[in-house]
Amino acid sequence: MAQQLALDGGPTLERIARGDGLALCAAGSWTAKFAPVLERIVADAEQLTGTRPNIFIDVSEVVRLDTFGAWLIERLRRNLAQDGIEAKIAGLSANYASLVDEVRQVEPVPADTSRGGGLRAPIEKLGRTMFAFGDDIVALISMLGAVLAGVLRAILHPSTFRLASTVHHLEQVCWRAVPIVVLITFLIGCIIAQQGIFHFRRFGADVFVVDMLGVLVLREIGVLLVAIMVAGRSGSAYTAELGSMKMREEIDALRTMGFDPIDVLIVPRLLALLLAMPILTFLGAMAALYGGGLVAWLYGGVDPEAFLLRLRDAISINHFTVGMIKAPVMALVIGIVACVEGLAVRGSAESLGQHTTASVVKGIFFVIVMDGVFAIFFASIGI
Repeated sequence: MAQQLALDGGPTLERIARGDGLALCAAGSWTAKFAPVLERIVADAEQLTGTRPNIFIDVSEVVRLDTFGAWLIERLRRNLAQDGIEAKIAGLSANYASLVDEVRQVEPVPADTSRGGGLRAPIEKLGRTMFAFGDDIVALISMLGAVLAGVLRAILHPSTFRLASTVHHLEQVCWRAVPIVVLITFLIGCIIAQQGIFHFRRFGADVFVVDMLGVLVLREIGVLLVAIMVAGRSGSAYTAELGSMKMREEIDALRTMGFDPIDVLIVPRLLALLLAMPILTFLGAMAALYGGGLVAWLYGGVDPEAFLLRLRDAISINHFTVGMIKAPVMALVIGIVACVEGLAVRGSAESLGQHTTASVVKGIFFVIVMDGVFAIFFASIGI
């Protein structure tokens, strides 16, 4: 078989005993074309570990060598040298010496121990996750500082502020988002009212659904639902836009022309989002209350006049104020997360998809966290 391969120009690996040592004489074409044969003969030769104190690999008869063959030869040398055996490569021609040297510098990938038993793997994974979370927090704080500096520059030099860009993004994130926001919040208001009436009816307290609907929508559900929709719609769009610019090196081109990407790309987007979020929150809350009132009338038998009177008694201006205070803060969080993820995109479509997904997930996560922080804060001050 070896002779036939040699006649055909195929790879061979002959074993020749030399004193207390062993020579492995490679010949023929060690290229990817003969990958199955090379894998088999190298695997057989790797079984010689521990048989002789000295083993060297003679490649003087190799007529053709590519990266695949060079790696197999280097792999064989490393495996033979594991038990303290001296394994060398001899007979390298000048044409292939540099290739083998390059392959020799490749470090072996450590085995994946995450699937093993014990506590090391989960603790290591937890540590890496916490370290990555810390990096995210630092990146968000850095972006916040850069945005504040950009806003300060716009205030000091109003001529540098890009009003047209801000208006364009305001149309994208506010005006075009109104239909879906109003529809979703309207449906959620209907569902809350229906479920409240269904359960409160057992206790003869149908009218108390108005109290629940008003407080939930104005304080929590309205702004939270709108923030989640904005994170999924506008946040992902910001990340995709900035990521595409990063992939096409447009952001580097801006820097080359002397423009700050924060002033040109980030500040108009964040200002548009800061203006859009309270507007969308107000419209969403009104739609949810309207949907809840409609269901209370048609399903619960609560007249619209009675609904409005009960709603006026159940809520106060504080409930409305709480929701409006939350809205711009959540808009800022969503915008900063989206911009950070967009600028972190590297030069591949896979990276763009990963960071767009991360933008939505992190945006929703931080929105919920901020909502919890606000709930604790307002409860502590009695609002």
